[in-house]
Amino acid sequence: MIGLQHYLILGALLFCISIAGIFLNRKNIIVLLMAIELMLLSVNMNFVAFSRFLGNMDGQVFVFFVLTVAAAEAAIGLAILILVFRNRQTINVAEIDTLKG
Repeated sequence: MIGLQHYLILGALLFCISIAGIFLNRKNIIVLLMAIELMLLSVNMNFVAFSRFLGNMDGQVFVFFVLTVAAAEAAIGLAILILVFRNRQTINVAEIDTLKG
């Protein structure tokens, strides 16, 4: 039987992988955005797991709001990424220092 602790361990593992993706890869913006999305999905999985095992729908409703914000973040992030690539011809984070004020 799969219990709550299995889902929490999987969520923690996904969260740690996303943190490692953020800290180990400082060059590619696309990988950074994917790591942030993985982090949000691991948190959403914990919300759904707690919601299911507690018999309350609040966690699952909250996941819809988080997914909406994540979709908007992904769309805006990719649009900014395309504009930066058009202007700089690179998606290397180290070379994009002109965004500083």
